[in-house]
Amino acid sequence: MSVVGVHGINNYRSGRIAADLNVVWGEALGRPVQVAYYSPHLRRGTGQGVDDPATLEPGEQEMLLAWVDQLLPAGTVPQGPHTVRVRQAADWLTRKYGDTARRLAMVFCREVHTYLSTVDSPRRKAVRATVAETIAEARPRVVVAHSLGSVVTYETFWHHPELSVDLLVTIGSPLAMPGVVLDRLDPGRHARPPGVRRWVNLADVGDIIAVPRGGLGRAFAGVEDTPDLTIGEFAFHGVEAYLQRPEVRALCG
Repeated sequence: MSVVGVHGINNYRSGRIAADLNVVWGEALGRPVQVAYYSPHLRRGTGQGVDDPATLEPGEQEMLLAWVDQLLPAGTVPQGPHTVRVRQAADWLTRKYGDTARRLAMVFCREVHTYLSTVDSPRRKAVRATVAETIAEARPRVVVAHSLGSVVTYETFWHHPELSVDLLVTIGSPLAMPGVVLDRLDPGRHARPPGVRRWVNLADVGDIIAVPRGGLGRAFAGVEDTPDLTIGEFAFHGVEAYLQRPEVRALCG
């Protein structure tokens, strides 16, 4: 297999198997893809009110505030008690980007916090082991990692020095997001992993997950950063829209 994919957030479905993602990614990219399916390791389940920021755990709420702070215009950081600021942040996302962005924010904060909250958590290790096993078995030329998958893949290559790949392509990556991801990476070396011969990052100009814009090129050594891609007005973070772009297809060809 010449291409391995590593999916992002919101990919857990009851009964879903990796083969489903293989089809979705393969059709979008126009070539066979084997996707490392790690979502079950992060599945905690959610109760009612999944779009309500009050249902987020304290650490998840802090992530939401730190993330929205990257998106807010200067001087408009929410003020007041913690719970008020969290709700204001979620409401601002809704007004600015719509209900879809609000739901994306809730899922993003839950899954990213579940993965990053503890350096040596069993969940984090299990996710990395799944990705490492897929890469080792497939021995791809290219690994394409989307969203949270880029964080997982980055850590996996550092923790599994036996792995190597010609090209790592990260799309819609939050790796450079301060206060949410960048400061929580393990290891925190902020450089291209030794087993990755070339690293190219692509981000849509309006992708609210891939912030700060152009941040990967500034924060990480050895990455070729393209933060000015346009994948569609209403598809600012969707993996299929990214994979269909000629720039991404050309890298995987």
